[in-house]
Amino acid sequence: MNDTVAGDGAHAASQTAVAVLLAISFSHLLNDMMQSLLPALYPMLKERYGLSFGQIGVLTFTYQITASLLQPLIGRYTDARPRPYSLSTGMAFTLSGLALLAYAHDDALLLCAAALIGTGSSVFHPESSRVARMASGGRHGLAQSVFQVGGNLGSSIGPLLAAFVVLPYGQSSVVWFSLAALAGMFVLLQVGHWYRLHGLERLKPRSAADTRPAASRKHVTVAMVVLLSLIFSKYFYLASLTSYYTLYLISRFHVSVQSAQIHLFVFLGSVAAGTILGGPLGDRIGRKYVIWGSIVGVLPFTLLLPHANLFWTGMLTVPIGVILASAFPAIVVYAQELLPGRTGTVAGLFFGFAFGMGGIGAAVLGQLADSFGIDLVYRICAWLPVIGVLAGFLPNVDHRPPREPLAASSGHVR
Repeated sequence: MNDTVAGDGAHAASQTAVAVLLAISFSHLLNDMMQSLLPALYPMLKERYGLSFGQIGVLTFTYQITASLLQPLIGRYTDARPRPYSLSTGMAFTLSGLALLAYAHDDALLLCAAALIGTGSSVFHPESSRVARMASGGRHGLAQSVFQVGGNLGSSIGPLLAAFVVLPYGQSSVVWFSLAALAGMFVLLQVGHWYRLHGLERLKPRSAADTRPAASRKHVTVAMVVLLSLIFSKYFYLASLTSYYTLYLISRFHVSVQSAQIHLFVFLGSVAAGTILGGPLGDRIGRKYVIWGSIVGVLPFTLLLPHANLFWTGMLTVPIGVILASAFPAIVVYAQELLPGRTGTVAGLFFGFAFGMGGIGAAVLGQLADSFGIDLVYRICAWLPVIGVLAGFLPNVDHRPPREPLAASSGHVR
């Protein structure tokens, strides 16, 4: 009888895997969509409250540093004490931040709103990355890509919603997006039920060997330094495009704002495509090769970009986005396999570091553009992928356990 019940439970967990992955990806879309509203509102906030560029920078710093520093701490805590329902709690922080942002009328309240939104991100990313691994059926790269592409799509949707909803209707209209936060909380509660009933079993080690590092302490240390260096390279370069690409196009080619936004949308679409491709490719050929190829392989395109005309600039950003974005899912899964049993810690560290590098990169490159011109930014950043040669020092730690079936659920997530 007990064997029958256990078998039914394992079958149910397997059958809900796709539904869980889609739910966590959809929640990631909502989370990053709402968080991208903050920087999209900067022009309105600057004009309405007379904020200086320095004060805008403090807002960005508050959001980014809160998300960056808290993520690895929360990931480490939940590795030791899993909290299935913390996902919906993280979305509640984002909801509180949005509500405060809608009615904030001074610097202090705006900073509190930014901190709450950053806190929501710091809770969401480590735990949702863990859920993606739980629901992977052994295809960890694919699961990580499905999870991350939701965030890419959300980040690209947020500015559009700000342009067509918030800017025409004012700051208080931000509160309408609380409905998205409530929807996310409902979905994440269902994911939390599955996490508690089935997910925890999937992360239990089968033997003592499953909890030992996949390499010696020295190799683990070297690998982590290399991986963090690659994140620095990737996110500094991405900051040059996500933050300043439209300004570069307008300054160099004198295109309209609308045309520049279309070019940015094409680039963001290529980033989403690269994210969804990187994980499954790592499952098939090995994550080290994907990491190596995705960082160094982009170098010819980045070197050509500063010298291209408008047409080829647009064309070159497509392979740049696809190749560069394919690295992150492979990096996260590689590190999780390097340090088994520390899924949340690893996810929190790398998501947090990526947030931090993106924020610092935007600030540093902005100062560089102010001082020496936007063209020089792209000439310097073109060489950042050279750091990818460090991937040659990564040890081989790919594990390919037998895959569990990853069938679509006939019902809903429970």
